[in-house]
Amino acid sequence: MVPIFASFSLLLISALFIVADCGSIGVNYGRIANNLPSATKVVDLLKSQGLNRVKVYDTDPAVLHALSGSGIKVTVDLPNEQLFAAAKSTSFANSWVQRNVAAYYPHTEIEAIAVGNEVFVDPHNTTKFLVPAMKNIHQALVKSNLHSDIKISSPIALSALQNSYPSSAGSFRPELIEAVFKPMLNFLRQTGSFLMVNAYPFFAYESNTDVISLDYALFRENPGVVDAGNGLRYFSLFDAQIDAVFAAMSALKYDDIRLVVTETGWPSKGDENEIGASVENAAAYNGNLVRRILTGGGTPLRPKADLTVYLFALFNENNKVGPTSERNYGLFYPTEEKVYDIPFTVEGLKSYHDRRSPVAGNQPVNGGKGGVSKSTTGKTWCVANGEAGKEKLQAALDFACGEGGADCHPIQPGATCYDPNTLEAHASFAFNSYYQKNGRHMGTCYFGGAAYVVTQPPSAYSILLSLFNSAHIKLFSAYKLFLTRSTLARCKVELLTCTSMVIANFRRDTEKEIRKKGVVGSRVEPWIGLSFFIYGSFARTSCIEGCDSSPTSLNMTAESFALANCVRGCGFSPTSLNMTVGSFTLVNYVGGYSSSLVSLNMTIGSFALANCVGGCGSSLVSPNMTTGSL
Repeated sequence: MVPIFASFSLLLISALFIVADCGSIGVNYGRIANNLPSATKVVDLLKSQGLNRVKVYDTDPAVLHALSGSGIKVTVDLPNEQLFAAAKSTSFANSWVQRNVAAYYPHTEIEAIAVGNEVFVDPHNTTKFLVPAMKNIHQALVKSNLHSDIKISSPIALSALQNSYPSSAGSFRPELIEAVFKPMLNFLRQTGSFLMVNAYPFFAYESNTDVISLDYALFRENPGVVDAGNGLRYFSLFDAQIDAVFAAMSALKYDDIRLVVTETGWPSKGDENEIGASVENAAAYNGNLVRRILTGGGTPLRPKADLTVYLFALFNENNKVGPTSERNYGLFYPTEEKVYDIPFTVEGLKSYHDRRSPVAGNQPVNGGKGGVSKSTTGKTWCVANGEAGKEKLQAALDFACGEGGADCHPIQPGATCYDPNTLEAHASFAFNSYYQKNGRHMGTCYFGGAAYVVTQPPSAYSILLSLFNSAHIKLFSAYKLFLTRSTLARCKVELLTCTSMVIANFRRDTEKEIRKKGVVGSRVEPWIGLSFFIYGSFARTSCIEGCDSSPTSLNMTAESFALANCVRGCGFSPTSLNMTVGSFTLVNYVGGYSSSLVSLNMTIGSFALANCVGGCGSSLVSPNMTTGSL
């Protein structure tokens, strides 16, 4: 006999599943593979799993015929390649709708048309054709009297957001607001349609495993993250991402527009550096997401929103290019066998359990250059790892400036820290902003291996290394000076130092490694500390308009040349100059500095000019010069 309280609990749970079926689950049916079952078999598979919504990436006749009479609602796609034609020609739009929509409806229950896909990141620059194409396709639907039954939208990627963290600060990229988002959102409002969004918490987690909890990414139990902007607590990265889009729409006064998640998923396999890609994590993400959508209502910001979510994807697709993960998002193998067992219906959820491995942990992944060595000053900085590769750096930079909430305004075009305009320079600025903002806590400077911590202020010399392939660098011949033999590399480089951070510490590049970077004949010695110039170095450190601080110590040896220039609003400027044989230093302060040169130590053949103009707290106090100094 079952105890009374147990029976009551079972009835209560069953009732919960019955009344809380608020959202809807669909699936993306991609076909970039050469081993997939026929469209007819695919439709049978969808029906057997209780999946009553499917999204396809074209209007293939075999697929649309197979879906006829199935009762499955369908979203079709007008490819990016056809946006220009649809935007420029109403006759093309009319013909397209007639051939690909009207010819199948209503037996094939087409409910929406996705005009393009992630157009803003399309390398073929099709953005300007998007809204005109949407309007022309809609007018074609009106002609066929289908506009009430079939909605038009276009899936956007989260990269369309300028800010996504915290969620309450969500905003669209400024250059897209007037050109695209306002006219598109107006169109969606007028036609009673919805915004399509592709959201992948996996990408954010994979690039920032030290910052983002795996449990938070997989809908597992966790303490949650409080949004400082509105006080809401988030228990999943998915909800936070979706609410960032809601907030972005709200900022433009489009609170009334619904949202459909047209793609989301988690790979079951990936390359060695694709952290988190596993069968267990994919099962947890998709299984817990299904439970969340079918029983959990809306999001913290939109608790009454009934979300429709399309899982990506139905099959593993063996012809997709890119990393291993791209071919392993499928819920099923081409044999129709499940990659992992999760339910897709309310009924299936009754017996669903997130089967977490007993050895699975929630500790941030660390390694590589993510560790922190002991700092003698107690201060640390976060810098980009140039060896991580452009893709990883760009992904980490996007997160830092987006969801991470780093202050990236100074590295926007025309801003004070935009130059040097290199990915590594911008990434270092963003990483350090994020790191300092989060209290320099352990794990906040890793970004999936794209960054690491340094214990001394990053030296300007490292920028010379990062720019060795730049056209600005010129190599001069070697010569002898004061019994010091070296090769003089005078590199005319514009260096920008903001918030006491340039690029990275010198990583002991050997002469062979430097040759690979494009400079031959340079003798390089290890550097120590901030702007410690050895053997023929040239550096210009410049702090312009609102930097918190500039270099406080310049140490130079034979044949060094350093120019430290702080202009408008720097917290403080160089206070100590130590120069030896053949050094040349110019320290120039202009406007609003709390201090100027205090200690100047020069030896044979040194030259120093200290110039303080307007508002400096103090001037030269202790000059120590030896034979031949000026």
